[in-house]
Amino acid sequence: MNTIKARPAESCRYDIVSLGEIMLRLDPGDMRIRTTRSFTVWEGGGEYNVARGLRRCFGMRAGVVTAIVENEVGHLLEDLIFQGGVDMSYVKWLPFDGIGRNCRVGLNFTERGFGVRAALGCSDRAYSAASQLKKGDIDWEKLFGSDGVRWFHTGGIYAALSPTTSEVIIEALECAHKHGTMTSFDLNFRPSLWKSSGGTEKAKEVNRRIAPLIDVMIGNEEDFTAAFGYEIPGVDKHLSKLDPEGFKQMIGQVVKDFPNFKGVATTLRNAKTASTNDWGAILWMDGEFHEAIQRPDLEIYDRVGGGDSFASGLIYGLLTGKDPEKAVNYGAAHGALAMTTPGDTTMATLSEVEKVMKGGGARVAR
Repeated sequence: MNTIKARPAESCRYDIVSLGEIMLRLDPGDMRIRTTRSFTVWEGGGEYNVARGLRRCFGMRAGVVTAIVENEVGHLLEDLIFQGGVDMSYVKWLPFDGIGRNCRVGLNFTERGFGVRAALGCSDRAYSAASQLKKGDIDWEKLFGSDGVRWFHTGGIYAALSPTTSEVIIEALECAHKHGTMTSFDLNFRPSLWKSSGGTEKAKEVNRRIAPLIDVMIGNEEDFTAAFGYEIPGVDKHLSKLDPEGFKQMIGQVVKDFPNFKGVATTLRNAKTASTNDWGAILWMDGEFHEAIQRPDLEIYDRVGGGDSFASGLIYGLLTGKDPEKAVNYGAAHGALAMTTPGDTTMATLSEVEKVMKGGGARVAR
């Protein structure tokens, strides 16, 4: 049974709003970062990708809260966001100092990997505009009170960017709860982001402050162990293959510690090679576990953004009143499809997601 009680659509301007940094992804295609002579440019960001997926694939009204520098690169990012259909009314524009010493657009160089060569990311995001947001910069009362938001999403990537971003997240979540907005958080632990700001201990401290304000918590096994401090019973932490039963036992402890969680979800990924993964997902809701259809040996074109697309499909299912089993299958199918195309963001349609959910094959559609 889906016990999510979101605000009525007619009383809200937005179905979904995300808070986070949006970067330019520079993609070398079939080449490597260190040897390419050209890049394809996409926009992307862990939190933003969820809102964009809900807009582009699922047709929901989406907005984003972030900051962007006012220069030509910032306006390139703006143009890409416009193409994604995400509302930018709550974007804060920051002045450019001429060289990017004070603020800039973050860059994310990402190569896809193939076979035994894993995907590789190299971030260049210090001093980004979004990392400099602080409490009081955004009129949350106007967003959640006057405009109205049914679902608010943010995550651990944004929480890690600077000493102020986690405070912005908490300020936003407190206002969201005040106005009856459902909230979700993707732990999305990135060791490189926490490396210079306290490592895993700081990540645990920040995430445990945020957790009591979350309705639906999302994360994989590394997120819950490294960034939350839990252990998966009976599983070697160095193994890449996740044991679903061990994960379920761990979730039992998680929801005991945080009884405010209405749902806890994870993707189940066993990376056999960069281009072949076993793929699935689990959702805990109301004391029961619901597993998505398992997809062994899923062929991967570009794995980045698969987890974000899982989150957007899951949220779509929960927001539209689907039962938990169907909601987690929307997420798993959407995540699987997102990894068949380049870039961080979805290129799937709702009809394609539902076809995959029904077991549809890859025969040419004419």
